[in-house]
Amino acid sequence: MASDEVLASLGVGGASAVAHALSLPAEAYGNDPQLEAMWAMKAYNHAEIYFNLISSVDPKFLKLTKLDDEIYSDFRGTFKDLDVKRLTTEDLKSEGAKEVWRPFCNRFEGLVEDFNYGTLLRLDAERDYSEENSIFATRVQFFAVEVARNREGSNDTVFLSQKSKS
Repeated sequence: MASDEVLASLGVGGASAVAHALSLPAEAYGNDPQLEAMWAMKAYNHAEIYFNLISSVDPKFLKLTKLDDEIYSDFRGTFKDLDVKRLTTEDLKSEGAKEVWRPFCNRFEGLVEDFNYGTLLRLDAERDYSEENSIFATRVQFFAVEVARNREGSNDTVFLSQKSKS
């Protein structure tokens, strides 16, 4: 069942309850499998919407946040040589990477809403979201990488491939 069908099946009251549950801080919950499934669905929906956006609008014209310029400048100052076109798990999850990412992300606490919220990020910018091409990242990591991809032309392949199909 598609995620929009699942949400529709909940009705207004159920959807409101889900929205309320997802707005509570993580500390309010243990490892509730049902809640984890809701978070995963929310992350998947975000990924689907974003991919549709870069497929239909020239990415160089996209503004993802009001802080895109600051995020990009800080990102490229911190990660000068990071290849955003093709990321690896180690670029985000190795101990060395975490030591650099953590302070970078924390600089945006209070500036970017839900800065550490879990989001899906594509490893290869030229491919769609899939199990092998997606990694769980924080929202600030997603914004940093995707703003860089949009500005540096890494998402152009997605846009141009969809444009040529129409």
